[in-house]
Amino acid sequence: MTDRTKQEYNVFLQTGLKMREADGFLFNTWEDLEATTLKALREEECYGFIPQPVESVLYIAFGSVGLGVLSAQQITEMAWGLELSQQRFIWVLRSPNKIDELPDGFLARTHNLGLVVTQWAPQSEILGHPSTGGFLSHCGWNSSLESILNGVPMIAWPLYAEQKMNAAMLTEELGVAVRPKIAPTKGIVAREEIEMMVRKVIIADNLEGKAIRTKVKELQNSGKKAWTEGGSSFNALSQLAKQWEMNSQAQRHKLKAP
Repeated sequence: MTDRTKQEYNVFLQTGLKMREADGFLFNTWEDLEATTLKALREEECYGFIPQPVESVLYIAFGSVGLGVLSAQQITEMAWGLELSQQRFIWVLRSPNKIDELPDGFLARTHNLGLVVTQWAPQSEILGHPSTGGFLSHCGWNSSLESILNGVPMIAWPLYAEQKMNAAMLTEELGVAVRPKIAPTKGIVAREEIEMMVRKVIIADNLEGKAIRTKVKELQNSGKKAWTEGGSSFNALSQLAKQWEMNSQAQRHKLKAP
């Protein structure tokens, strides 16, 4: 199975991909007999890959409703851009069928660099892992907040609705992201530009990349302080709770009045 050019490897690969579509498995064993194996099966596949150097992995995902958002041509360019960058990655394609749209030999050539996931991935845990150094995202608000609060710089890839406004804020106002010159919804982002953005965010060996990483760390600290006692979010929720209590008391007085 170490030779990925053999037919046997492809058979096992396709079988494995089909198995991942199942809701669950029944095994002829028990916990004490194969504890290590069963533990590995329960763990998300991402965790087998993610123990990497600090801030060295790019996470790529397009949200819970991002199924099928990339065209076959854009998937090809994305794959080549990742391969050319020579940076580690976790790419959530969300659909086993999309595997067929990857360039020939891509999985074999990048098996030491990246992981392609064809189902749900634990985004919060991945973004919070020390190995994660960048996030190519659709710029949904929840994803954007998760990235900032974990100190992870972004590649903005907005698709629809408020995501375009979020991307503009992340890049132009906050300075925690880069984005392609052409909007992904208007045309194909070329592999060369994808390579450049990935290297800028992960390696951060230029002034812009360093500035982005510094800024996102500053906002991460700001976000953490906001939730501590005396912080802006803490105070706002405290005031809201007090207002609710006052409204509730006023309502009870009205009900007791003759």
